[in-house]
Amino acid sequence: MAMEEQTFSQENMEFEALYAGRAAFGGVDPGGKVIPWDIGGPQQAVVDLARAGGFAGKVLDAGCGLGENAIMLAGQGYEVTGVDGSPSAIEQAARRASDHGVQVRFLVADATELRGVGTGFDTALDSGLYHCLNDEQRSAYAAALHRVCRPDATLHLFCFAESMPSGTPIVDEVLVSKDNLHANLDPHWQILDVTEAVFATSFTHELLARMGEAGALDTAARPGPDAVQVDEHGRVLTPMSYVRARRR
Repeated sequence: MAMEEQTFSQENMEFEALYAGRAAFGGVDPGGKVIPWDIGGPQQAVVDLARAGGFAGKVLDAGCGLGENAIMLAGQGYEVTGVDGSPSAIEQAARRASDHGVQVRFLVADATELRGVGTGFDTALDSGLYHCLNDEQRSAYAAALHRVCRPDATLHLFCFAESMPSGTPIVDEVLVSKDNLHANLDPHWQILDVTEAVFATSFTHELLARMGEAGALDTAARPGPDAVQVDEHGRVLTPMSYVRARRR
């Protein structure tokens, strides 16, 4: 099967192709279906947020992907709905939830509309969806979240930070400024704070080197490749902005 080449930009990210195994990220086929944000478990930042009591009541995981964060929250007793625009992602997420023995309501839905997902959510989680949208979509998404969440609901949003180092396949257009967050969220959500966080990826230094040889890495004037950090498992860490907001 022919493989499409992907880098992380709003223009060319075809998530269904990636989840279905029809795309090779960054022009490199590393010997299997590699999805950069699939680390085989929840993001530690989300785990820490749950431990700190950041979730309550009915939880919506918007852009849930393969469902690891939703599965973790369901395992802690939360009523979780996970939505994603990719049918392949939702199918795989449901299998993972079954393997973990937890109940999660997984649905295919357009995040800019959130039709058919229900209402009355107490907490919404965005673990890397916002930066995948263009400005028109971001505005519609903020409004859709507002519609399905109850008054005073909490939104936890993680998106690519402007401090992203070079030497990654993440292009400048998906890095999110505080001004952009306020422009799109403020009509519907009161931003309480924006702080720094990190997410793990399935990238390694070796894989990034292979992608660099394939010409797939962004070389924009940002902090250099030496600023690319890894965790104890050798997984490349990406700087994120963590946004905590309250529904107006």
